[in-house]
Amino acid sequence: MILAIIAAMCWYGYIRFVPNNEWIDASFKAENPIMVRGLESQQGAIIENGEVKLPLEVLQQVLGEDKPIRYEKDSGSIVLTTASKVLHLKTDSLTATINQKPYNLTITAEKSEDTVYIPAEPLKELYGLQVELNEETGVVTLLSAGDTIQLAEAIPAKGAAIRTEPTIRAPYIKKVPQAESVRIWGDQEGWLLVQSSDGLAGFINKKDLKLTTIDQIAKPSTEPPFIAWKVLGNKINMTWEAVYERKIDTTKIAPMQGLNVVSPTWFALADDKGTIKGKADPAYVKWAHQQGLQIWALFSNDFEPDRTTKVLANADTRFSMIQQLIAFAEIYNLQGINIDFENVYTSDKENFVQFVREMTPLLHEQGLVVSVDVTPKSNSEMWSVFLDRAALGGIVDYMMVMAYDEHWASSPKSGSVASLPWTESSIVRILQEDGVPSSKLIMSMPLYTRIWTEKKDETGKVTVSSKAVGMERVKEIISTKKLTPVFDAAAGQNYVEYTEDGALLRIWIEDDLSLKARIAIVRKYDLAGIATWQRAFQTPSIWKTMDEAIHLKP
Repeated sequence: MILAIIAAMCWYGYIRFVPNNEWIDASFKAENPIMVRGLESQQGAIIENGEVKLPLEVLQQVLGEDKPIRYEKDSGSIVLTTASKVLHLKTDSLTATINQKPYNLTITAEKSEDTVYIPAEPLKELYGLQVELNEETGVVTLLSAGDTIQLAEAIPAKGAAIRTEPTIRAPYIKKVPQAESVRIWGDQEGWLLVQSSDGLAGFINKKDLKLTTIDQIAKPSTEPPFIAWKVLGNKINMTWEAVYERKIDTTKIAPMQGLNVVSPTWFALADDKGTIKGKADPAYVKWAHQQGLQIWALFSNDFEPDRTTKVLANADTRFSMIQQLIAFAEIYNLQGINIDFENVYTSDKENFVQFVREMTPLLHEQGLVVSVDVTPKSNSEMWSVFLDRAALGGIVDYMMVMAYDEHWASSPKSGSVASLPWTESSIVRILQEDGVPSSKLIMSMPLYTRIWTEKKDETGKVTVSSKAVGMERVKEIISTKKLTPVFDAAAGQNYVEYTEDGALLRIWIEDDLSLKARIAIVRKYDLAGIATWQRAFQTPSIWKTMDEAIHLKP
């Protein structure tokens, strides 16, 4: 028993204190392994003429979602975006553009065995990714912009062994000479995960290293952030101008106190090639600017889902649409573009975000404000679920929450177009669940309501229908029929009802009371402002009411 104990102690001492002096060659999964924070990635790099190409999957992991790289298989297009730049390139082509200007590539992107490889040089320029190639070992090391790395020096005169595992019994792959520096990537039970200057990584005993300096990987130089237009000390007060077949007669538009932005519905998607049809009117532009108004023209997908799918899926058509919008903005002296895509398949959610991501830097470069319209959150596949509000909110300057149609045109139940509790809940959900800053949210309010008709048949079944009407029409009905509005506390609005031809007609009224209450929500959450759909539904007095409500002193 004593011999057994002695033997066990000797074995323990051997395992614990006697180092393994076996050297083995470092083994890798690829010819040119990629090291990230001391660990080898699943895929290797391609080296061409001494330059590095990196696999897309590795880049997506290293750079993260906030530095997106998009590859489209059908066209071979690759799009890299930042807050201020959009780089377009294609596999097997040295031709590329950055913000519509030529960009020189020295090696091409390529696709090999279903893996896309992207040249390292533009990645450094756009994202600050530092790529180190050790020609002796073939190891490629990736360092992200902003990384903070602890450095250390080897202490032993005979060198510090980098071992394959955190134990002295593991073989070593390299001995780091005394005073030579290594990067430290991790700490594991008395051992440090390190990487030497030639890219080899493994574990060194803590006692064999002396901490020295901290290395900071530089971030790329960036342009000053785009500052979206905002009235100094004021909130956005925008109205949409619905433009159908006829041009707007501006001589019939009465003064609109407090208004500072108009958004005419001038541009729409015409086909699946990305052609944009326009109805812009120079006379309206002149009138708006004479009134001191900014013009953020609306661009819609014409509510055509199949057409939308095709244009969003292709980098070339997305780019074509962006170029057309920039051209329209220059021709008509616009100050912004308001994106209104509705009736969109949920499968197009990511592509819509990509379109806005590519559009925004290019419009910002022209000094244009970018805004997007979103519905309140619901389970509606085509009208709500396709909108990634969190992602869009991180890209655009302003997000218009179209807080109306709680009860829509074909609703089986009568009710308010936008009750106050429902409106507030719609805003709060986007603020809290999607993290969109209040400084970007604009609450869009209806200047219309619906006349609901409830009719019973001989079996007692009630059928419901509705039609949208503006504020003046409701005032006429109330006056003509001598109705007395009553306050509906649940909706937070005035309400009237009357009978006609054996049917019950019900109206939840948009008036000074409801508009003041809506603006109180804007003030409560310190939103960026208000928008109204649409100007033609107004009654002239409401502009003064809204302006005074926005500027109401506490």
